[in-house]
Amino acid sequence: MIMPNAPFEGARGYQFHEKSIFERGTPGRTGVSLPPLDVPEVDPKKHFGKLARKVAAGLPEVSEPEVTRHFVRLSQYNFSIDTQFYPLGSCTMKFNPKVNEWAARLRGFANLHPYMPESMWQGGLELMARLEDLLADIVGMDHVNLQPAAGAQGELAGLMMIRAYHQSKGRAPKKVLIPDTAHGTNPASCALNGLVAVPFPSGDDGIVDPARVAALIDDDTAAIMITNPNTIGLFERFLPTIAAMIHDKGALVYGDGANLNALMSRARPGDLGVDVMQFNLHKTFTTPHGGGGPGCGPVAFKKLLEPFQPSPTVKRNSQGDQTACYFLDYDRPQSIGRLRSFVGNFGMMVRAYAYIREMGAEGLKAATDLAVLNANYVRAAIGDDYPVAFDALCMHEVIVSDKLIQKETGIKTLDVAKRLIDFGFHPPTVYFPLVVAGAMMIEPTETESKETIDQFIAAMKQIAQEARENPDKLREAPTTTRIGRLDEARAARKPRLRWLPEPDVAAE
Repeated sequence: MIMPNAPFEGARGYQFHEKSIFERGTPGRTGVSLPPLDVPEVDPKKHFGKLARKVAAGLPEVSEPEVTRHFVRLSQYNFSIDTQFYPLGSCTMKFNPKVNEWAARLRGFANLHPYMPESMWQGGLELMARLEDLLADIVGMDHVNLQPAAGAQGELAGLMMIRAYHQSKGRAPKKVLIPDTAHGTNPASCALNGLVAVPFPSGDDGIVDPARVAALIDDDTAAIMITNPNTIGLFERFLPTIAAMIHDKGALVYGDGANLNALMSRARPGDLGVDVMQFNLHKTFTTPHGGGGPGCGPVAFKKLLEPFQPSPTVKRNSQGDQTACYFLDYDRPQSIGRLRSFVGNFGMMVRAYAYIREMGAEGLKAATDLAVLNANYVRAAIGDDYPVAFDALCMHEVIVSDKLIQKETGIKTLDVAKRLIDFGFHPPTVYFPLVVAGAMMIEPTETESKETIDQFIAAMKQIAQEARENPDKLREAPTTTRIGRLDEARAARKPRLRWLPEPDVAAE
């Protein structure tokens, strides 16, 4: 068994209690040397009127070492995929290869300005065009648009395109069918589009039952939104049948691409009947979580939706001498319009392109196979202590619950999650999806070795043993962190959003 005090890599070391930057320094201290002002001083009240400050801003007065140490120490509080196993289900925290970062930092890419003339960044435009073709081929679609700034915005764009498609046919259906195992942002995207989300339960086996869909379809149905594999990690095997039923009513199929990591090079959503879907490049194609959203959430679609995609789009003109000229096409009369500034988050596109070219078709297939294998390995190893939600082979993630431990000991999912921190692991997603009581959503991804997963499994088993022998240990966890268990309810209801002088903090 693994003990919490065992030499986990990165789990031991100095722990700093870091005050806010406003609580550091002293009046008159500075970390910069500036030349004298070469412009006359002005009276802020005269120039800015009511907008002028009545008192000084109260900025911290600190030295350069104080500033450096403060922010470096804050960075050391972070837990990341670069420090340890991060099995955050649904979020797909897979390791980002450093070759991607090298590619994104190449001077020709990193120094591009978004307002440069198109003739001066032909290489960037060509990369975008090539990435669109690769992504379209991976998912079996006709086109891809790279503009959306995040997976959620790609989802929004897809529904906007569906709405525009129906309007072009002189129709205005409002209903969007959403099973309870779909991705959590789907209803919000419906609301933002003026559509009506129609939730319905999945079958007893955890997947969508075509009979339940048939009972809901009518002439006011605009689309169905379905996540495959779904949010409980199961493959929607009836999707082709459901898609045919939806298409027969003139509606469309939106396929949420959040879980594409379980399908790459093994199944293509477009071949299963999906008309439009979004990618989450940070989940599947190893771009960072961050950088203007999660960074880049391209939307892929069939030919019938091509006129409605976001504008501008990348186009290619072949010249007589076999060279190519790439340009941005703004002449899109039926387009849903621009979703964000410029053409998207270009740095994320470079990273995803580097990953796909490095992996190749066989590499992407191997990534899928390993992601599914790792999840089922975890499922089989811990199932005796943490029952699986559905007794079936899962895809890239496994959902277990606290049902057995809570019944025997009173220990709940949150206690298990907090205790995992003492073992040096980031907890999995907890209490989601909502269709499973006491859920723990574990996604090991393909980038984790068997040795790392075995350590995690051993930790989960030891926590189960502790729950039976000494449950108070779990209720007090974590005990090896700088700060112990927080009052999460109070933190959510009364967040501290600004710095206050120490007496006021104490009074609060």
